[in-house]
Amino acid sequence: MRDSGVVHSLLGIGDLDALLGHPVVGFSWEGFVIENLIAAAPDGTEACFYRTSGGAEVDLLLVLPGGERWAIETKRTLQPKTSRGFVSACEDLQPTRRLFAFPGDDAFPMKANTRAIPIAALMEELTGLRDA
Repeated sequence: MRDSGVVHSLLGIGDLDALLGHPVVGFSWEGFVIENLIAAAPDGTEACFYRTSGGAEVDLLLVLPGGERWAIETKRTLQPKTSRGFVSACEDLQPTRRLFAFPGDDAFPMKANTRAIPIAALMEELTGLRDA
């Protein structure tokens, strides 16, 4: 289900404290981020999930108008780390940008040519492309 509000309602999660203590919180965060990034992306952007049987995985692959590819991982953590699956998927996909959307305040470089970036900053970048 793509709407985190509906998921929370169906699970009886009524407030932030209940959500933070529920096992669905990580999945809910990932869905929330993905939905917001897709909404911020320029018209004509293709969005998909990528996973191989060998475990290579990208939470969100955005193919922007013009063909630029952004591989985006997202986790609800303030200390993001690139996973072997993400690195392997990026080797397969050869994206223009490798990004890790997280709930922190400041962007910073990570291993494997990946950049950690707060979700709001990434949404601003995508919106800027849309408005250009």
